[in-house]
Amino acid sequence: MTRKQKIFYFITLHRTGLWVTALSLALLLFPLVENNPYTLGITNLIAINAIVVLGLNLFIGYAGQISLGHAAFFGLGAYGSAIATVNFELNPWLAMMLVALIVALVALVIGVPILRLSGHYLAMATLGLNFVFHTILLQWDDVTGGPSGFYGIPSLEIGDLVFFDEIRLHYLLWAFALLSLLLCLNLVRSGVGRGLAALAGDETAAAALGVNTRNAKVKVFILSAILASLAGSLFAHTYSFISPDSFNIFVATDFVIMVVIGGMGSIWGSLFGAGLITLLPEWMDLFETYKDFVHGGILVLVLIFLPQGLVSGLLDIFKTRMTLRRQKNAQA
Repeated sequence: MTRKQKIFYFITLHRTGLWVTALSLALLLFPLVENNPYTLGITNLIAINAIVVLGLNLFIGYAGQISLGHAAFFGLGAYGSAIATVNFELNPWLAMMLVALIVALVALVIGVPILRLSGHYLAMATLGLNFVFHTILLQWDDVTGGPSGFYGIPSLEIGDLVFFDEIRLHYLLWAFALLSLLLCLNLVRSGVGRGLAALAGDETAAAALGVNTRNAKVKVFILSAILASLAGSLFAHTYSFISPDSFNIFVATDFVIMVVIGGMGSIWGSLFGAGLITLLPEWMDLFETYKDFVHGGILVLVLIFLPQGLVSGLLDIFKTRMTLRRQKNAQA
Protein backbone atom coordinates (compact mmCIF):
# COMPACT_ATOMS: atom_id res chain seq x y z
CA MET A 1 0.00 0.00 0.00
CA THR A 2 1.44 3.35 -1.06
CA ARG A 3 1.72 6.37 1.24
CA LYS A 4 -1.16 8.12 -0.54
CA GLN A 5 -3.34 5.06 -0.15
CA LYS A 6 -2.49 4.85 3.56
CA ILE A 7 -3.42 8.51 4.06
CA PHE A 8 -6.66 8.05 2.11
CA TYR A 9 -7.49 4.94 4.12
CA PHE A 10 -6.79 6.74 7.42
CA ILE A 11 -8.97 9.72 6.43
CA THR A 12 -11.79 7.41 5.31
CA LEU A 13 -11.59 5.35 8.49
CA HIS A 14 -11.50 8.33 10.85
CA ARG A 15 -13.55 10.76 8.76
CA THR A 16 -16.14 11.48 11.45
CA GLY A 17 -13.54 12.05 14.15
CA LEU A 18 -11.58 14.38 11.89
CA TRP A 19 -14.69 16.41 11.11
CA VAL A 20 -15.55 16.71 14.80
CA THR A 21 -11.95 17.74 15.57
CA ALA A 22 -11.98 20.35 12.79
CA LEU A 23 -15.30 21.76 14.02
CA SER A 24 -14.01 21.86 17.61
CA LEU A 25 -10.89 23.77 16.57
CA ALA A 26 -12.95 26.21 14.50
CA LEU A 27 -15.27 26.88 17.46
CA LEU A 28 -12.29 27.20 19.80
CA LEU A 29 -10.73 29.89 17.61
CA PHE A 30 -13.95 31.64 16.57
CA PRO A 31 -14.08 34.17 19.48
CA LEU A 32 -10.50 35.20 18.66
CA VAL A 33 -11.59 36.10 15.12
CA GLU A 34 -15.07 37.44 15.88
CA ASN A 35 -15.56 38.86 19.38
CA ASN A 36 -18.63 40.98 18.62
CA PRO A 37 -21.12 40.19 21.44
CA TYR A 38 -24.07 40.39 19.03
CA THR A 39 -22.54 37.85 16.62
CA LEU A 40 -21.53 35.55 19.46
CA GLY A 41 -25.04 35.84 20.88
CA ILE A 42 -26.46 34.50 17.61
CA THR A 43 -23.98 31.62 17.43
CA ASN A 44 -24.76 30.79 21.06
CA LEU A 45 -28.45 30.55 20.16
CA ILE A 46 -27.50 28.26 17.26
CA ALA A 47 -25.75 25.96 19.76
CA ILE A 48 -28.87 25.78 21.95
CA ASN A 49 -31.13 25.10 18.96
CA ALA A 50 -28.69 22.50 17.63
CA ILE A 51 -29.00 20.45 20.83
CA VAL A 52 -32.79 20.29 20.43
CA VAL A 53 -32.59 19.53 16.71
CA LEU A 54 -30.01 16.76 17.14
CA GLY A 55 -32.36 14.92 19.49
CA LEU A 56 -35.41 15.63 17.35
CA ASN A 57 -33.63 14.33 14.25
CA LEU A 58 -33.11 11.00 16.00
CA PHE A 59 -36.86 10.79 16.51
CA ILE A 60 -37.91 12.08 13.07
CA GLY A 61 -35.03 11.10 10.81
CA TYR A 62 -34.02 7.77 12.34
CA ALA A 63 -37.13 6.49 14.11
CA GLY A 64 -39.32 7.77 11.27
CA GLN A 65 -41.83 9.45 13.61
CA ILE A 66 -43.06 13.05 13.74
CA SER A 67 -43.25 15.43 16.68
CA LEU A 68 -44.61 18.95 16.74
CA GLY A 69 -44.34 19.15 20.51
CA HIS A 70 -40.65 19.32 21.34
CA ALA A 71 -40.92 23.01 22.22
CA ALA A 72 -42.87 21.75 25.26
CA PHE A 73 -39.88 19.70 26.47
CA PHE A 74 -37.65 22.68 25.66
CA GLY A 75 -39.91 24.87 27.79
CA LEU A 76 -40.12 22.31 30.61
CA GLY A 77 -36.34 22.38 30.84
CA ALA A 78 -36.25 26.17 30.87
CA TYR A 79 -39.08 26.75 33.36
CA GLY A 80 -38.06 23.78 35.49
CA SER A 81 -34.52 25.13 35.95
CA ALA A 82 -35.80 28.67 36.48
CA ILE A 83 -38.29 27.65 39.18
CA ALA A 84 -35.83 25.28 40.90
CA THR A 85 -33.02 27.87 41.08
CA VAL A 86 -35.08 30.99 41.86
CA ASN A 87 -37.93 29.66 44.03
CA PHE A 88 -36.11 26.74 45.69
CA GLU A 89 -32.54 28.10 45.47
CA LEU A 90 -31.09 24.88 44.07
CA ASN A 91 -27.68 24.80 42.45
CA PRO A 92 -28.25 25.42 38.69
CA TRP A 93 -26.29 22.28 37.65
CA LEU A 94 -28.24 20.12 40.08
CA ALA A 95 -31.47 21.73 38.90
CA MET A 96 -30.62 20.93 35.27
CA MET A 97 -30.07 17.25 36.09
CA LEU A 98 -33.21 16.93 38.22
CA VAL A 99 -35.33 18.66 35.59
CA ALA A 100 -33.91 16.41 32.86
CA LEU A 101 -34.93 13.36 34.93
CA ILE A 102 -38.41 14.78 35.44
CA VAL A 103 -38.74 15.51 31.70
CA ALA A 104 -37.61 11.94 30.95
CA LEU A 105 -40.41 10.63 33.20
CA VAL A 106 -42.93 12.97 31.55
CA ALA A 107 -41.79 11.79 28.11
CA LEU A 108 -42.17 8.17 29.24
CA VAL A 109 -45.68 8.71 30.61
CA ILE A 110 -46.75 10.63 27.49
CA GLY A 111 -44.78 8.54 24.99
CA VAL A 112 -46.21 5.12 25.90
CA PRO A 113 -49.78 6.01 24.83
CA ILE A 114 -49.22 8.53 22.04
CA LEU A 115 -46.55 6.50 20.25
CA ARG A 116 -49.23 3.94 19.50
CA LEU A 117 -50.29 6.56 16.94
CA SER A 118 -48.45 7.28 13.71
CA GLY A 119 -48.37 9.76 10.86
CA HIS A 120 -50.79 12.70 11.03
CA TYR A 121 -52.39 11.37 14.23
CA LEU A 122 -49.06 11.42 16.07
CA ALA A 123 -48.32 14.89 14.72
CA MET A 124 -51.66 16.19 16.00
CA ALA A 125 -51.17 14.53 19.40
CA THR A 126 -47.74 16.14 19.90
CA LEU A 127 -49.08 19.46 18.61
CA GLY A 128 -51.84 19.25 21.22
CA LEU A 129 -49.23 18.57 23.90
CA ASN A 130 -47.39 21.76 22.98
CA PHE A 131 -50.63 23.76 22.90
CA VAL A 132 -51.61 22.52 26.40
CA PHE A 133 -48.16 23.31 27.79
CA HIS A 134 -48.15 26.82 26.29
CA THR A 135 -51.61 27.48 27.75
CA ILE A 136 -50.43 26.38 31.21
CA LEU A 137 -47.48 28.78 30.98
CA LEU A 138 -49.83 31.63 30.16
CA GLN A 139 -52.47 30.86 32.79
CA TRP A 140 -50.44 29.67 35.79
CA ASP A 141 -49.26 33.16 36.69
CA ASP A 142 -48.26 32.41 40.29
CA VAL A 143 -45.63 29.86 39.22
CA THR A 144 -44.61 30.76 35.65
CA GLY A 145 -45.13 34.53 35.69
CA GLY A 146 -47.76 34.21 32.96
CA PRO A 147 -47.40 36.39 29.83
CA SER A 148 -44.92 38.65 31.66
CA GLY A 149 -42.38 35.85 31.83
CA PHE A 150 -39.94 34.67 34.49
CA TYR A 151 -37.09 36.97 35.59
CA GLY A 152 -33.93 36.76 37.67
CA ILE A 153 -32.65 33.36 36.58
CA PRO A 154 -29.03 32.99 37.79
CA SER A 155 -26.10 32.41 35.45
CA LEU A 156 -24.26 29.10 35.42
CA GLU A 157 -20.94 28.98 37.22
CA ILE A 158 -18.09 26.59 37.97
CA GLY A 159 -16.29 27.71 41.12
CA ASP A 160 -15.32 31.34 40.59
CA LEU A 161 -15.93 31.12 36.83
CA VAL A 162 -19.32 32.68 36.06
CA PHE A 163 -20.75 32.24 32.56
CA PHE A 164 -22.29 35.67 32.07
CA ASP A 165 -20.59 37.12 28.99
CA GLU A 166 -20.94 35.95 25.39
CA ILE A 167 -17.40 34.56 25.04
CA ARG A 168 -17.63 32.33 28.12
CA LEU A 169 -21.12 31.25 27.10
CA HIS A 170 -19.81 30.43 23.62
CA TYR A 171 -17.41 27.83 24.99
CA LEU A 172 -19.96 26.42 27.46
CA LEU A 173 -22.87 26.12 25.03
CA TRP A 174 -20.83 24.73 22.15
CA ALA A 175 -19.21 22.21 24.51
CA PHE A 176 -22.71 20.89 25.27
CA ALA A 177 -23.61 20.99 21.56
CA LEU A 178 -20.48 19.02 20.61
CA LEU A 179 -21.13 16.44 23.34
CA SER A 180 -24.68 16.06 22.01
CA LEU A 181 -23.28 15.71 18.49
CA LEU A 182 -20.86 12.96 19.59
CA LEU A 183 -23.65 11.17 21.46
CA CYS A 184 -25.90 11.16 18.39
CA LEU A 185 -23.10 10.17 15.99
CA ASN A 186 -22.13 7.21 18.17
CA LEU A 187 -25.75 6.21 18.69
CA VAL A 188 -26.64 6.06 14.99
CA ARG A 189 -23.54 3.95 14.28
CA SER A 190 -24.43 1.46 17.01
CA GLY A 191 -26.79 -1.50 16.85
CA VAL A 192 -29.50 0.72 18.33
CA GLY A 193 -29.03 3.23 15.52
CA ARG A 194 -29.24 0.54 12.86
CA GLY A 195 -32.44 -0.69 14.47
CA LEU A 196 -33.85 2.85 14.35
CA ALA A 197 -32.85 3.17 10.67
CA ALA A 198 -34.71 -0.08 9.94
CA LEU A 199 -37.71 1.28 11.85
CA ALA A 200 -37.73 4.44 9.74
CA GLY A 201 -37.51 2.42 6.53
CA ASP A 202 -40.30 -0.06 7.25
CA GLU A 203 -41.72 -0.66 10.72
CA THR A 204 -43.21 -4.04 9.80
CA ALA A 205 -39.97 -5.28 8.28
CA ALA A 206 -38.00 -4.00 11.29
CA ALA A 207 -40.31 -5.90 13.65
CA ALA A 208 -39.88 -9.04 11.53
CA LEU A 209 -36.10 -8.69 11.90
CA GLY A 210 -36.38 -8.65 15.68
CA VAL A 211 -36.46 -4.91 16.42
CA ASN A 212 -38.74 -4.09 19.34
CA THR A 213 -40.32 -1.16 17.51
CA ARG A 214 -42.47 0.11 20.35
CA ASN A 215 -39.63 0.17 22.89
CA ALA A 216 -37.27 1.73 20.33
CA LYS A 217 -39.71 4.58 19.61
CA VAL A 218 -40.31 5.26 23.31
CA LYS A 219 -36.57 5.24 24.13
CA VAL A 220 -35.59 7.62 21.33
CA PHE A 221 -38.55 9.86 22.25
CA ILE A 222 -37.25 10.05 25.83
CA LEU A 223 -33.68 10.74 24.68
CA SER A 224 -34.83 13.54 22.37
CA ALA A 225 -36.91 15.01 25.22
CA ILE A 226 -33.87 14.95 27.56
CA LEU A 227 -31.75 16.81 25.00
CA ALA A 228 -34.54 19.37 24.53
CA SER A 229 -34.78 19.79 28.31
CA LEU A 230 -31.02 20.30 28.55
CA ALA A 231 -31.18 22.94 25.82
CA GLY A 232 -34.08 24.64 27.61
CA SER A 233 -32.15 24.82 30.89
CA LEU A 234 -29.15 26.30 29.10
CA PHE A 235 -31.47 28.79 27.38
CA ALA A 236 -32.90 29.94 30.71
CA HIS A 237 -29.52 30.39 32.41
CA THR A 238 -28.05 32.09 29.34
CA TYR A 239 -30.70 34.80 28.99
CA SER A 240 -31.87 35.04 32.65
CA PHE A 241 -35.39 35.63 31.35
CA ILE A 242 -37.94 33.35 29.69
CA SER A 243 -41.49 33.85 28.46
CA PRO A 244 -44.20 31.57 27.02
CA ASP A 245 -43.61 32.95 23.50
CA SER A 246 -40.23 31.19 23.41
CA PHE A 247 -41.97 27.80 23.60
CA ASN A 248 -45.09 28.16 21.49
CA ILE A 249 -46.30 26.14 18.50
CA PHE A 250 -44.34 28.27 16.02
CA VAL A 251 -41.09 27.47 17.85
CA ALA A 252 -41.98 23.76 17.75
CA THR A 253 -42.59 24.05 14.01
CA ASP A 254 -39.25 25.82 13.54
CA PHE A 255 -37.48 22.88 15.17
CA VAL A 256 -39.11 20.50 12.68
CA ILE A 257 -38.18 22.82 9.80
CA MET A 258 -34.55 22.78 11.01
CA VAL A 259 -34.59 18.97 10.89
CA VAL A 260 -36.17 18.80 7.44
CA ILE A 261 -33.93 21.46 5.88
CA GLY A 262 -30.77 19.96 7.36
CA GLY A 263 -31.86 16.52 6.23
CA MET A 264 -33.92 13.89 8.01
CA GLY A 265 -31.47 11.24 9.17
CA SER A 266 -28.45 13.54 8.77
CA ILE A 267 -26.77 14.30 12.10
CA TRP A 268 -24.41 16.86 10.54
CA GLY A 269 -27.36 18.33 8.68
CA SER A 270 -28.98 19.09 12.04
CA LEU A 271 -26.25 21.64 12.74
CA PHE A 272 -26.75 23.20 9.32
CA GLY A 273 -30.54 23.37 9.68
CA ALA A 274 -30.28 24.91 13.16
CA GLY A 275 -27.78 27.48 11.89
CA LEU A 276 -29.74 28.45 8.78
CA ILE A 277 -33.13 28.90 10.45
CA THR A 278 -31.60 30.76 13.42
CA LEU A 279 -29.68 33.11 11.13
CA LEU A 280 -32.52 33.66 8.66
CA PRO A 281 -34.34 36.38 10.70
CA GLU A 282 -31.02 38.21 11.06
CA TRP A 283 -30.57 38.22 7.28
CA MET A 284 -34.08 39.48 6.57
CA ASP A 285 -34.83 42.16 9.16
CA LEU A 286 -37.20 43.91 6.75
CA PHE A 287 -39.31 40.76 6.53
CA GLU A 288 -39.47 39.94 10.22
CA THR A 289 -43.27 40.18 10.11
CA TYR A 290 -43.39 37.43 7.48
CA LYS A 291 -40.83 35.13 9.11
CA ASP A 292 -43.23 32.21 9.49
CA PHE A 293 -44.36 32.50 5.86
CA VAL A 294 -40.74 32.52 4.66
CA HIS A 295 -39.89 29.49 6.80
CA GLY A 296 -42.92 27.68 5.42
CA GLY A 297 -41.98 28.59 1.86
CA ILE A 298 -38.43 27.31 2.31
CA LEU A 299 -39.78 24.08 3.80
CA VAL A 300 -42.11 23.51 0.84
CA LEU A 301 -39.34 24.19 -1.71
CA VAL A 302 -36.94 21.84 0.07
CA LEU A 303 -39.55 19.08 0.27
CA ILE A 304 -40.33 19.45 -3.45
CA PHE A 305 -36.83 19.76 -4.90
CA LEU A 306 -34.56 18.25 -2.20
CA PRO A 307 -36.77 15.94 -0.10
CA GLN A 308 -33.72 14.45 1.63
CA GLY A 309 -32.75 17.92 2.94
CA LEU A 310 -30.36 20.61 1.74
CA VAL A 311 -27.14 19.01 3.02
CA SER A 312 -27.93 15.47 1.91
CA GLY A 313 -29.51 16.68 -1.33
CA LEU A 314 -26.60 18.87 -2.36
CA LEU A 315 -24.12 16.13 -1.47
CA ASP A 316 -26.08 13.64 -3.60
CA ILE A 317 -26.09 16.07 -6.54
CA PHE A 318 -22.33 16.62 -6.15
CA LYS A 319 -21.62 12.87 -5.99
CA THR A 320 -23.82 12.23 -9.04
CA ARG A 321 -22.06 14.90 -11.08
CA MET A 322 -18.63 13.64 -10.05
CA THR A 323 -19.61 10.10 -11.05
CA LEU A 324 -20.88 11.28 -14.44
CA ARG A 325 -17.68 13.29 -14.98
CA ARG A 326 -15.51 10.27 -14.18
CA GLN A 327 -17.54 8.16 -16.60
CA LYS A 328 -17.10 10.77 -19.34
CA ASN A 329 -13.36 10.92 -18.73
CA ALA A 330 -13.14 7.12 -18.80
CA GLN A 331 -15.00 6.97 -22.14
CA ALA A 332 -12.79 9.71 -23.61
